[in-house]
Amino acid sequence: MVEQVPVTGDLPGLRPFRVAVPEAELADLRDRLRRTRWPEAAPAPGWEQGIPLEVVQRLCRRWAEGYDWRATEARLDAVPQYLVTVDGLDLHLLHARSPHPGAFPLVLTHGWPGSVLELLSLVGPLTDPPAHGGRAEDAFDVVIPSLPGYGFSGRPTTRGWGIERVARAWARLMALLGYDRYGAAGSDWGTSVSATLGVLDPAHVAGVHLVPPLAGPRPDGGPPSPEERAALAELAQRGRESSAYSEVHRTAPQTVGYALTDSPAGLCAWLGEKLLAWTGPPGLTDDQVLDQVSLYWFTRTAASSARLYAESIGQVAGWLGGQDEPVVRVPAGASVFGAEVPRPSRRWTERRFPDLRYWAEHERGGHFPALEVPELLVEDLRAFYRHVR
Repeated sequence: MVEQVPVTGDLPGLRPFRVAVPEAELADLRDRLRRTRWPEAAPAPGWEQGIPLEVVQRLCRRWAEGYDWRATEARLDAVPQYLVTVDGLDLHLLHARSPHPGAFPLVLTHGWPGSVLELLSLVGPLTDPPAHGGRAEDAFDVVIPSLPGYGFSGRPTTRGWGIERVARAWARLMALLGYDRYGAAGSDWGTSVSATLGVLDPAHVAGVHLVPPLAGPRPDGGPPSPEERAALAELAQRGRESSAYSEVHRTAPQTVGYALTDSPAGLCAWLGEKLLAWTGPPGLTDDQVLDQVSLYWFTRTAASSARLYAESIGQVAGWLGGQDEPVVRVPAGASVFGAEVPRPSRRWTERRFPDLRYWAEHERGGHFPALEVPELLVEDLRAFYRHVR
C-alpha cells in the first residue's frame, strides 16, 4: 500500500528542525497580556457559565510574569525534530530512536487542545525503558507528528484534511522513515486517526492502542448495563453542558480564529477551560496548561487546528452513537481512565475491535493521561505491544 524506504543515515526529504521563537514574540505576548480587557465575573457560581474569571487571570499572570517558554522550548529541542513534505503539506515530527536493538516503531498522535508537547514525557520511558524502571525488550522507536494545522505542521489551504487523509499521511510518513511494521496509538483525535490507520494500512499496522476506543451501543445490542447507562448519561450531560466549543469549531472555525489568534487571554480561556475541566484530580499544573496554550499562540494555529472538527467531528460523533463504525480488524488495546468522557464498555469495544487483546481501566487520570498519569499510560503501551511485536 505504501512505498518502503530503507533507513540509511539521513532520509531524503527529512529536514532537521528546531524551535526558536524570536524574543520579540515573547515581548509582544507579555505586552498583550498586560493590556487585556477583562469581562466581569460570571453571575453564576463556579464553572457553570465557563471557566471562572479568577482562573484565567491567574493563568495569564503566570504567563506574563513567571512562565518560562525557553525551558519548554529546550525540552522540545532535546528530541530530534524534522519537517517532511507528505501529500503536499509540511509535517512536523519528533523522531526519537531507541538505543536498544529491536525497538518497535510507534507513531503517537495527539488531539485538541493538545500538541506534541502533551506526549513529550513519554519519549524517555518508551525509547529507553531500563533508564525508567522497565525492560529493554519493551523499547520503542517513537514518532510524534503534529497534526496538520497544529503546532509547526503546515496549515491546509483546501478542504479534505480529515482523519482519513491524516491517517494516509501517517502511513506514508512511517514508510518514509523506513518502518515496514509499526504500531499506532493516541488519544482524542489521535484515537480516531490511529483506528483509521488500522483500517487503511493493515498490511503494516501491527496493532493500535486507543485512549479511549470510540465505540457506542447499537439498538440490537441488548439493554445497557448499569455501568453503560452511567457512561451514556455522562456523555449526554457533556453534550448539553460543555460542547459549545465543538459546534463552534465545526461550523465557524474561521470566525473564532480571529479572536483566538489576536487575544492571548482569549486563547488561554478557550484552551484552558478544557485542559483543566477534562482532567481527574489533582488536575494539570498551570505550567502544563501554559505549555499547550503557548504552542498554539506562537504558531498561530487556533483557526487551523479547529478546522479538523469541520472535517471530521460529525463522523466521530456517529461512532460514539454506535453508527457507521468501521470495524478495525488489526489487534487492538484500550485504556479507559476514570475521569474520561466517553467511557465505552468492553462489550461495545469488542464489537468494533474484534481482535481486542488488551483492556485496562484506571481510577486515576482523565482526558490527558500523558500529562496526568504518564506512568500508567507507559505501562499500558508496553503491556499491549508485547502481544504484537
